[in-house]
Amino acid sequence: MQNNNIIKGQGAQRNVINRFDRFTFEPEDDDFETIKTTFTEIFPKTIVNKVKSEDLPMEYSMNPYQGCEHGCSYCFARPTHEYWGYSAGIDFERKIMVKKNAPELLEKLFRKKGHSPAPILLSGNTDCYQPAERQFEITRKLLQVCLDYRHPVNVLTKNALVLRDLDILKPMAEQNLVSVSLSIPTINEELRRKMEPRTSSSKNKLKAVEILSDNGIPTHVMVAPIIPGLNSDEPLTILKAISDAGANSFGYTLVRLNDTVEPVFIKWIETAFPDKAQRVLNLIRSMRGGKLGDKRLFDRHIGEGNIAEMIHNTFKIGKKKYFEGKEFPKLSTDGFTGAKEQQLRLF
Repeated sequence: MQNNNIIKGQGAQRNVINRFDRFTFEPEDDDFETIKTTFTEIFPKTIVNKVKSEDLPMEYSMNPYQGCEHGCSYCFARPTHEYWGYSAGIDFERKIMVKKNAPELLEKLFRKKGHSPAPILLSGNTDCYQPAERQFEITRKLLQVCLDYRHPVNVLTKNALVLRDLDILKPMAEQNLVSVSLSIPTINEELRRKMEPRTSSSKNKLKAVEILSDNGIPTHVMVAPIIPGLNSDEPLTILKAISDAGANSFGYTLVRLNDTVEPVFIKWIETAFPDKAQRVLNLIRSMRGGKLGDKRLFDRHIGEGNIAEMIHNTFKIGKKKYFEGKEFPKLSTDGFTGAKEQQLRLF
């Protein structure tokens, strides 16, 4: 049974209290339906971040936007919005900051004497191809800078809008400079519309994997997050579908609800799936030592208990059945044109 009071097109159903604020303002219930997305241009001093977590595979990331319109209630990045004075709830989806000077900052980094190239993850916090990208094209400009300097980049997105930039991605792939990861946690379209309401449809994401693969662009799929009781029955179906579409590899994560993600998710699932809510929350707790979140390095990716073990075993079966012999290429840094060569190109 679905609650008719759910706010369509949003994951968060309310704002949640910013843990850094002493006071908070909560609009009337009817006001949440009419909140419009706003965009604020910001001008940071840097765009590439060093990834410090030892249990993450990337060394660097860059995010052209802060906040994300896609509306996934479980998004681990929601609490980062609180550092800007906003809520991890509806604010995260409706108050988007646009890093207008990101391409210039990236070029400045590449031209810096002594810069040592290593693959950069484009996204990692909020989606670089969220709907705002249609208007601002920051991601496209960043990719063009990477192509100009022959610098490797890994793209992670939930949006088939990535296909717009095939004209840049294809020549990058020919030089082994790019890969694209699509996040596909479900191919049940009814569930997708509730889990990630403003992302591309499951069909379009699978089609994007196929088109990218056909154009020689290495593709990876994140089947993430797995939420027991919602999409935990889908891994084998998804792995077959993405393998058939041409994906080179896949990854997955188990849902964890840290900090202010927890109240956002609880409100969402109680509204979207009132008949399943308590069972799903209890299943998550069974994987997280009785809690809904987990911040322990390495352990946070594994979980514990029978449910977590069953999920891991299912993916092992799927890998052997659908991805045996497939490999994901390592991107090249050999062609990087740094400050010296770029200076010569000016003349």
